[in-house]
Amino acid sequence: MAGVKRSVAVDLGGLALATPVMVASGCAGTGRELTALIDTRRVGALVTRSITLHPRRGDPTPRIAESPAGITWTTGMQNPGIEGFIEEELPRYARAGTTVIVSIAGTTLEEYVRLTSLLQGRQEISAIEVRLSEPDDELGRPVLGAHLDRAAEIVGAVARMSMIPVFAKLPASTPDVVELAHGVVRAGAHGLTLLDPPPAMGVDATTMRPTLGPVAGWLSGPALKPLTIRAVFEVARAMPETPIVAVGGVRSGEDAVEMLLAGAWAVQVGTAALIDPSAPIEIARGVSEYLKEKRFASPADLRGRLRLPTAFDATTA
Repeated sequence: MAGVKRSVAVDLGGLALATPVMVASGCAGTGRELTALIDTRRVGALVTRSITLHPRRGDPTPRIAESPAGITWTTGMQNPGIEGFIEEELPRYARAGTTVIVSIAGTTLEEYVRLTSLLQGRQEISAIEVRLSEPDDELGRPVLGAHLDRAAEIVGAVARMSMIPVFAKLPASTPDVVELAHGVVRAGAHGLTLLDPPPAMGVDATTMRPTLGPVAGWLSGPALKPLTIRAVFEVARAMPETPIVAVGGVRSGEDAVEMLLAGAWAVQVGTAALIDPSAPIEIARGVSEYLKEKRFASPADLRGRLRLPTAFDATTA
């Protein structure tokens, strides 16, 4: 492939990104913090913190604690509500000079519909990511999106209203990620984000207290990498034409390449960006170096190129 022009740009079924590396939801702050530290024009996309219909004050502190190979955390979805977001935060994200994806979350179907309605026509936004890990207040379920019927209903409603691509961020607690993925895509999702963090908890033996103020939270960091890769691999084999964004455990160019080889179209960086704000840029550089070393033209050339054993049978894995 001598003389091939290489690029790290990716196309997620019509959503073009300068690099395959995004900043995951919540890790770009309010649109002010990250842009003051790095050149965000060199990041594929910024995903906003999850925005709810009404303002939320968030959980009591402490909200983050170290754990083996990661962190446990919770924010209680602190955000200014959709109106405050549009007025104060969205303009700052727009000035970042890169693609902006708005994460929305709710506990009822009506909340998702109203959120989507209020985002209609906003030229600053390139896509919507639907977070499905909140409790379901209407049906009394602990995780709204873990059930195919409800996830499809909500994602379908958002997708029918939205004039921009909709990505469904699937919860790690789902019993069958492939079935859930099929359901939300049939309902209208343009693509998938795999996966939202699993529930987690930490205990401090010295103080005999939980490490988080609200007691329980979520797990993020390198520990999630094998879980993410498997989810991406299984869904990509079943749905090779559906754009998949991998999130969970990506902290290096090598990690990103592994996700791409498993079937991802792009990746999101969370915990690594909190430790080093320049991580998304360095990870994209690592992907570029791998492409050059292996003589591939673009990240799309890596997608699904995992070399499987001849006798591999997905039904027995």
